[in-house]
Amino acid sequence: MLDAAVESFARHGYRAASMDDIAEAAGVSKPLVYQYLHSKEELFTACVRRESATLISAIREATGLEAGQVMPADRQLWNGLCAFFAHTAAHPHGWAVLHQQARTQGEPFATQVAVLRAEMVEVVTRLIGSAAQDAGCDGALAAREVSGLAHALVGSAESMAEWANSRQSDPPSPKETAATLMSLCWPGLENLLNGVRWKPTR
Repeated sequence: MLDAAVESFARHGYRAASMDDIAEAAGVSKPLVYQYLHSKEELFTACVRRESATLISAIREATGLEAGQVMPADRQLWNGLCAFFAHTAAHPHGWAVLHQQARTQGEPFATQVAVLRAEMVEVVTRLIGSAAQDAGCDGALAAREVSGLAHALVGSAESMAEWANSRQSDPPSPKETAATLMSLCWPGLENLLNGVRWKPTR
């Protein structure tokens, strides 16, 4: 039922999606859908929660943070970006529900997406913070800039996933998309961690 609902919500939008069509696509009766999920709002909420959980799980597993794996910061970030873009490419309907539908439908759906985004930011914050600590940066960097950098990186990744999934005739591979973003962000992050900061000329 959730698979059919995610596809319907992604294709038609939350308002236009029909419970009758979702039940038919799932091969079940409409009363059965209502037996498990009592309204379209509950069904959509279940879809948002499932898609959020599987996406963040893929990112956490790839970075090795939960397992306590030790690897260079750039490798952790690369693995996390590859997992993010691979998941959003493999589940375009799920990503559309999260990125396009849920955040535009108001509460309670927007809150669910905000929680997902906060979890992604938390992962990236930990990665950058760990790299800053390993590089011997002073505490001011972590306190003042790591969170902002994490928000910027997550926002960039979300935009690039939308861009990559929209290129139906010539889609980049997840690794190509991840490499593009790494090329943008990592040289700057590495310079910052090494104490090399950009300064305006005037």
